[in-house]
Amino acid sequence: MDAKASPTLANPDAEAFYTHALRQLLDLECPFLVSGTYAVSAYTGITRQTKDLDIFCKAGDYTRILSHFRELGFSIRIEDDRWLGKVCEGEHFFDVIFASSNGTMPVGDAWFEGAHTIELFGSRVSIVPPTELIWSKCFIQNRTRYDGADVAHLILKTHEEIDWERLLAYMEVHWEVLLVHLLNFRWIYPTERERIPGWLLDELLDRLHAQRQLPLPEMKVCRGRMLSRADYEIDVAEWGFADVGGEGEWREQ
Repeated sequence: MDAKASPTLANPDAEAFYTHALRQLLDLECPFLVSGTYAVSAYTGITRQTKDLDIFCKAGDYTRILSHFRELGFSIRIEDDRWLGKVCEGEHFFDVIFASSNGTMPVGDAWFEGAHTIELFGSRVSIVPPTELIWSKCFIQNRTRYDGADVAHLILKTHEEIDWERLLAYMEVHWEVLLVHLLNFRWIYPTERERIPGWLLDELLDRLHAQRQLPLPEMKVCRGRMLSRADYEIDVAEWGFADVGGEGEWREQ
């Protein structure tokens, strides 16, 4: 595909680093996808500055990519072994990502099916498909970063390419998060409401109706920690709510 736009680098000196890094990734012949601001710009035409490059891969290829660049003399950081590593050269870096920080989004084979190809820094590279790109951004909601606008813009510009059934399957356990994003889109773009399939909205609203007929959960849980560990720390540390895992207080009946 022809990218609708491309971001501008916050530090133009990083271009040579990214040019070399992408060529090395392609030479490695290890499947990867470009995500983040570059993918959003390619699909929507939104141009903004970016300070880095997000490379998505499967968990089994994560260590291969990092090891390859270490052998080439780059500095390697394992920022969080649950999902994120970095390849660095001086002040320049790119992220190597195989899941989300909250564990909801492992990169799998489906990510590579139907992935679009764009030209980036002189190389032809694949970018994350719209369905998975939306999934990757649904939980990014904290005090310093909120990707809800990216989700809305992606729905607006790529709704015909989104595999809505697959998106629902990805969000099955956390369907309320998906519903919130869809309602947010409807509020932002009242003339574009039909871009969301009617069956999907009906399904989610039916789930909400059924849930309202049930008794409240007995254990106090704060899933806000899946959005921001820092912002919802007090809920777990002082207010008796269970984290995503573990035990919390029982709600008084």
